Amino acid sequence: MRSFLTVWCAWLLVMAGANLATALYALYARQFHFSSLVLTTVFATYAVVLVPALIVFGRLSDRLGRRAVIALGLGAAVAGLAVFAGAQSDVWLYAARGTQGLAVGMISGAATAALVELDPDDDRRRASLFAGLAQSGGSAAGPLLAGVLVQWAPAPRQLSYLIVLAATIVAGLLVLRLPEPAAGAREAWRIQVPRVPREVLGSFLRVSATAGLVWATLSLFLSVVPTYAGDLLDTKNVALLSTVAALSVAASCAAQVVARRFVAAGRPPQALGLTVLAVGLALLVAASPAHSLALLTLGSLAAGAGHGLALINAQQELNELAPPERRGEVTAAFVASIYFLVATSVIGVGVLDQVASLPVALGLVAAVLIALALSTAGWQLRRGSDASTRSAPSSGPCRTRPSAARDHRGTHTCRPRGTAFRPIPPTRRPSR
Repeated sequence: MRSFLTVWCAWLLVMAGANLATALYALYARQFHFSSLVLTTVFATYAVVLVPALIVFGRLSDRLGRRAVIALGLGAAVAGLAVFAGAQSDVWLYAARGTQGLAVGMISGAATAALVELDPDDDRRRASLFAGLAQSGGSAAGPLLAGVLVQWAPAPRQLSYLIVLAATIVAGLLVLRLPEPAAGAREAWRIQVPRVPREVLGSFLRVSATAGLVWATLSLFLSVVPTYAGDLLDTKNVALLSTVAALSVAASCAAQVVARRFVAAGRPPQALGLTVLAVGLALLVAASPAHSLALLTLGSLAAGAGHGLALINAQQELNELAPPERRGEVTAAFVASIYFLVATSVIGVGVLDQVASLPVALGLVAAVLIALALSTAGWQLRRGSDASTRSAPSSGPCRTRPSAARDHRGTHTCRPRGTAFRPIPPTRRPSR
């Protein structure tokens, strides 16, 4: 379990470091004199770099091993934090966000696969939970830490980055001591777009759409919602605005923990999560004309809860359908799909803000996300609408818990999770 937690903590630190700037964007905009379009493109540079990094490094972790790629990702994260700490203009911010996108692109696929492979009980549900908590928890911890330090500590533009930088170096040293999961023969590595096996492509597209939409929504809370909330509440208190940004992600973490314990895995919870997310977006938009902190808070909580419920189940379904020998590659394709939608939603708000007010721009993007979320919820509830994960290759050895059953002769027979057991018919002796 120590190796499992080491990977999780390393990923959590990378995600926290990648979201420290959420608390500082308004400060940067005042000091470096840039518009909301620059703010959103700085934020989205992360996603623009991350997707090619996934193409390069997602497959690489299947060839070189998880440990080496995770360690490289932590090194890039340290570099990005150092650039942020020394930032003197918006050019520095673009460079820092690009480096952080490279770091997350390196680590995401490898860490997701490593959590599955290092779980001592081969518990895919737990691996899904910790993968979601690393992303959501880090995304919440970053703004909260930076907001408190910016508001009340010295060196507001440097201190939070230096603290997380030091912790990331320690995590990198621990990662270098990790065991590498045993692997069979490995192909020679080459750069190529991550491929998804055809037999699981339909399910992959569905879970990727789900995860992409919920993360596109939370990316708004981590980029433009602090500015939106500042105008709505007429305040520049960085700690308060960072708390508003982190509230949705904290709600996501809580929803993931509760869902793992009390909600059965499957497609209906993903549909429910998307529906709750759509309600949260509607409340966020309604908060502006009503000038209501209560609506803003309820919208953040609902969006976060929907995110968590949908994400943990989408992540688990992905873990189940990905073949073990291509898990890093399939996960890289999954994360690339997520960040394509993240970049599109955030840049969309920035572009629309140039011709309309921020509330109008946010409302238009939110309306599109609501429509897509409800449509995808309907897709989740349509049975037989895509290739089932039951056709996916087996993801591990036969186990009596819960995917093995005894046939009529008393021997164990492997079967995919969620499928009915069909006994093997008795063999007939040839007639003489």
